[in-house]
Amino acid sequence: MERNDSGAARQAFQPLDADDRKRMAAHAARLVPELEDLAGVVLGWVDTSGITRIKTVPVPRLEHAAEWGVGMAPCFDVFLLDDSIVAGEYIGGPVGDLRLHPDLDRLVRLAALPGWAWAPVTRYTQEGTVHPLDSRALLAREVERLAELGWSVRGAFEIEWSLSDDDGTDHFTPACKGPAYSMTRLSELNRYLRDLLDALTETGVSIDQLHPEYAPGQYELSFAAEDPVGAADTAILVRETIRAVSLDHGMVASFSPKVLADSVGNGGHIHLSLWRDEPARGRAEEPVAGAVDGPVNMMTGGHGPFGLTAEGEAFAAGILGRLSALLAIGAPTVSSYLRLIPSHWAGVFGCWGLENREAAIRLVTGAVGDRGRAANIEIKCFDEAANPHLLLAALLAAGRAGLAAKAALPEPIAVDPASLSDTERIRLGIEQLPESLAEAVAAFERDEVLAEALGPEVIDTVATVRRGEIELFAQASPEQITESTRWRH
Repeated sequence: MERNDSGAARQAFQPLDADDRKRMAAHAARLVPELEDLAGVVLGWVDTSGITRIKTVPVPRLEHAAEWGVGMAPCFDVFLLDDSIVAGEYIGGPVGDLRLHPDLDRLVRLAALPGWAWAPVTRYTQEGTVHPLDSRALLAREVERLAELGWSVRGAFEIEWSLSDDDGTDHFTPACKGPAYSMTRLSELNRYLRDLLDALTETGVSIDQLHPEYAPGQYELSFAAEDPVGAADTAILVRETIRAVSLDHGMVASFSPKVLADSVGNGGHIHLSLWRDEPARGRAEEPVAGAVDGPVNMMTGGHGPFGLTAEGEAFAAGILGRLSALLAIGAPTVSSYLRLIPSHWAGVFGCWGLENREAAIRLVTGAVGDRGRAANIEIKCFDEAANPHLLLAALLAAGRAGLAAKAALPEPIAVDPASLSDTERIRLGIEQLPESLAEAVAAFERDEVLAEALGPEVIDTVATVRRGEIELFAQASPEQITESTRWRH
């Protein structure tokens, strides 16, 4: 089934009225005949701990679900990753109900789970207003805010995962033994990787590349850039497809930040580019031959460092200046900080550089002749325990603040920051990012830009859940943390 551009951005935080409900019901009614061979539709969203929660409806029930939603308790916002529940100022306890409304523009058949389709949801209150903790609506609102200023953003997640031959309980046994990035790893799991690519393609995911990664049993997939809401939706869809295909092949996939305490972890890098509808005057680089009118990539063609435009630089600077606070969303678990180790390509220093894989922000220019399409920034310090919609919402808010302030980037770093002396790092203004979840949460609660963009309900709930996890693992060793969290994401 063809996937259209997300409808979420058109409805961000707008209450549902009778016309909206009729329109959604009619949309579902048109889809039902195409879905009659399926058992049902999965309605999914990601909670504060980064776990995908779902309800399902039989296909004949889809029209009713689209019009009136499906009930789900708000307390899932304060679930910890072990399914224990904490309580914050705004959310907690057994009382209350929300309605899950599927975005039918994003409904797809799940090739890896025959008999099922999947649709991301927006969570509404019983009164028809958007739940203030709905991360997909928060992201759509940030997309709207940038659009009102004449900007759009394209984004994509890189998905890393580790495969085990064990049963997903106590142990991790790498499912392949070949060297990092080697052809051997393709040969070892040829049928699995082929089935995975086939399932993703059939599901409508546009794949850029697949390769074996550094750690034993580890692989990585990257995808074509999309609108931010679509990119977050795709990240969820890809992870669940990988999980299902892996189980079909008798293996278990982990997206945890740290699978083994003494090995590198799974990152969740994000690529972002800022675009403007109107071509900029005085750009350093002329459009390539045969180019058509349309949005212009602000990460290239300018007079700034390595061809950045002033606006592209400001957008990146807004993100760089808030990375410590953003880690509370993008590196959201105690396990995340076992991954954030210097000289492990995890981006633990708050700096940027051209193709510098040890900097927290890596500028990717792309090849000469393709930069108008390809130039972007990669944020390297995040992982896949993050709620992708919430993380992108926070990143866009930080970038928007940078644009408003006409922020400038510091001096780019062309070496591993860990190789510099403390004196050199101080001179260059390079600080190591938070080394614990508690430090990141403190920075998050102090950040006024994120507070305005996300709202008090999100700030309090994120901090409450993070502190709950900190307490959960307060006495645990790194080995105990990795064993307890290995199969949760």
